[in-house]
Amino acid sequence: GRMGCKFIWGEVKHLDGEDRIATIKPMFSEKRQTIDFDFCIIAAGCNFGVFHKWGESLWFPTIHEEARPEGSWAHLDERFLEGRRRHILEEYSALAELAKKKASVLVVGAGFIGVEWITELEHFFNGLQLTIIDALPNCLGPLPARAANYCSRYMKKHSIKEFYNLKYSAKDMEFYKGIGIEGGPDKEYVCIGVKASNYFMPTETL
Repeated sequence: GRMGCKFIWGEVKHLDGEDRIATIKPMFSEKRQTIDFDFCIIAAGCNFGVFHKWGESLWFPTIHEEARPEGSWAHLDERFLEGRRRHILEEYSALAELAKKKASVLVVGAGFIGVEWITELEHFFNGLQLTIIDALPNCLGPLPARAANYCSRYMKKHSIKEFYNLKYSAKDMEFYKGIGIEGGPDKEYVCIGVKASNYFMPTETL
């Protein structure tokens, strides 16, 4: 085009900053290719699963070649719209089954993602026993107090249990007992923090 930009549909596998070379695997090709550069802007975004090796979470598709086989939905290719659609349908069906059983669900993190998610679960999947926790003193920590108070009132009204000033302790039965989920929840969603999505960079920079 007029800007002189070339688009390559593929995945960066390695970035050599010293020699200014990027190794790329184009889509639908088993062979890798290299391109050289004078300047490199990395705008790869982030993932939201801070406790997973690859940052896996529902809020971002699993797209890296090495991450897919080690993920929880390796049978789906979320690089494509159909794979993402199928994943959403699978999650919906699983939640519908949990709702039928009146299962317990714990959402870790009461930021805007966690609050939005747990209130949507309450709205669309009647019967779930819902609990949300956060290490901060209230939900929606970075937002104005009026917003936090509004959301807290909404959650109380809809029987969503809230626990604050509480650090998440995975698989700790005493922790679960302390928030009223004896034996642990049937389902957990972790909605805290971010993780870099730039695994192609030299390990010493990560």
